[in-house]
Amino acid sequence: MRVLGVDPGLTRCGVGVVDGAPGRALRLVSVGVIRTSPDDEIGTRLVALERGLEELIEQARPDAVAVERVFSQHNVSTVMGTAQAGAIAIVCGARHGLPVALHTPSEAKAAVTGNGRADKLQVTTMVTRLLRLDAPPKPADAADALALAICHVWRGGAQARLQAA
Repeated sequence: MRVLGVDPGLTRCGVGVVDGAPGRALRLVSVGVIRTSPDDEIGTRLVALERGLEELIEQARPDAVAVERVFSQHNVSTVMGTAQAGAIAIVCGARHGLPVALHTPSEAKAAVTGNGRADKLQVTTMVTRLLRLDAPPKPADAADALALAICHVWRGGAQARLQAA
């Protein structure tokens, strides 16, 4: 299974594509960050994010998209931008007929570290080990996107079977 993980954000949207299956070695396909300028209008930023995601989906051809579920934060403007970026990722996946799953940050952390309250360094360290990378993916948004993809590879199939039952 090939999964595109998306750590949504307006300024930095982490994206990572991973191949794998439960019980099998994982393989990095691609990792990066789609950036937009905070000086641009919101519509311009969302279109740039959509274009970047569309290009990645067309190149990587994932089987599924895993997006971080937005949770309430104290900074309303930050959570709004994150939610808007997440919605763009959901729409892009759906436009290509891909199943889209939402995973909480704690689900992704637990999947890769065994601890739903792991810090960013722990997540990055485990993503680096699990994918057998020579260097940690940077910035943290990229590592978080990979963690979401890994989480879905390992847990997504089981969740889909439970929902179908």
